[in-house]
Amino acid sequence: MEEQFVLRVPPSVAERLDRLLGENASTDDKSLDLSFEEDGRTGTFVVGNDRFPASLLDLPCVVESFKTYDDGVLIKTADIGQMIMVRDSSDAAPDTVEYRHGLTPPMRDARKRRFRREPDLNPELVRRVEEDLLNISAGGPADNIDVEAAEQEKDGDGSDRNASKKPVEEEPVSQPDVTEAATNAGEPDRSDSDESDESI
Repeated sequence: MEEQFVLRVPPSVAERLDRLLGENASTDDKSLDLSFEEDGRTGTFVVGNDRFPASLLDLPCVVESFKTYDDGVLIKTADIGQMIMVRDSSDAAPDTVEYRHGLTPPMRDARKRRFRREPDLNPELVRRVEEDLLNISAGGPADNIDVEAAEQEKDGDGSDRNASKKPVEEEPVSQPDVTEAATNAGEPDRSDSDESDESI
């Protein structure tokens, strides 16, 4: 696999790059350079004697690139996850490291429109659940599990509603002392095979 990235430049710079890559390049446009600062995200793109600010941005999704030798068979060459955005000096620098949009119009505002949002989880609740799961998986008693507290957190402030409720203790139901022999006292022991023999 090759290492690739997407280079997005303003229209004026794109024309100069076309001329530079073409056969009719002038001598002043011959130099082309891209350098980054220590943070690895901001840099400078140089074409000829002109310098343009550049930023390395993460794409919201992976883009596959292909090449072909016969216009019939496509060969995958790379997965592209980053883009270098060159901008004019007057344009503002992006405030995030992730680009909001994809490369094509259907992927406009892709992170917001197409992907599921991360749930907001209470760190204290996550820590307690993790402790409970570790305790259960270790085979120890689950004394730390407080179901009533979890229900109160789920319902909000449930202390006013549950304050008047008292747990109801169940009384054990007494069963009559009847032996098994007494229930079958009048009948001889029969099996299923005896019933099937009567049908013959």
